[in-house]
Amino acid sequence: MRHLLIDACDLERHAPSGGKCLLHPVSLQVHGGDKVAVTGPSGAGKSVLLRLLALLDAPDGGSIRWHREAIDRKTIRHYRRSVAYLKQRAAMLDGSVADNLHAPFALKVYSDLRYSQQTVLDLLAAAGRDASFLNKQASELSGGEAQLTALLRVLQLAPTVLLLDEPTASLDPASAAVVEAMVDLWFAAIPGRAVVWVSHDPAQAARVSNRALRLQGGRVQQIGAPRDALP
Repeated sequence: MRHLLIDACDLERHAPSGGKCLLHPVSLQVHGGDKVAVTGPSGAGKSVLLRLLALLDAPDGGSIRWHREAIDRKTIRHYRRSVAYLKQRAAMLDGSVADNLHAPFALKVYSDLRYSQQTVLDLLAAAGRDASFLNKQASELSGGEAQLTALLRVLQLAPTVLLLDEPTASLDPASAAVVEAMVDLWFAAIPGRAVVWVSHDPAQAARVSNRALRLQGGRVQQIGAPRDALP
């Protein structure tokens, strides 16, 4: 029996002003081993759903449970540590790539973890890079290199669930392939991990998932196999 990680029930979200419903009640269960693609046209509610799952926005209705338990003040830290979110254009801090990778360890939620050079080098190798990449300045990075750095920054923390909000939408095909390969490496490294990947590309969604959720106008239009993401 697969282990239930996230149980989102009837999540609903309205626009802060005007009250327009951005997401009608949506339910989604994420189990260990799941690779869920979320697809749909612009304005379908894909990013809205992912931000709710990441606890970046509060739902106007519904609930999220972690390991079948309600998330409260005692468990929210564990949830945020276990469920990592990466947006399309993650911000870079001033300094080098190495500086950006060290930054999370200054946060209280990761205070018991230590930066591992070997972990980073292993991830870089999967991306076809060597240690010299760590010395590059953030201001000199291309869009693909910046996204690679942002992904490294997340993956080194070994989350259990990865929430990806169109992480390759602005990248060239070669850079997008690197991101996909790194996520595959992370997913396969430890059994029981899961990924929810928002994509505007139906072919990519079918390629990176074993389940597909399609949204339309803030409503669930279809849930099925990855091939269902294809037009």
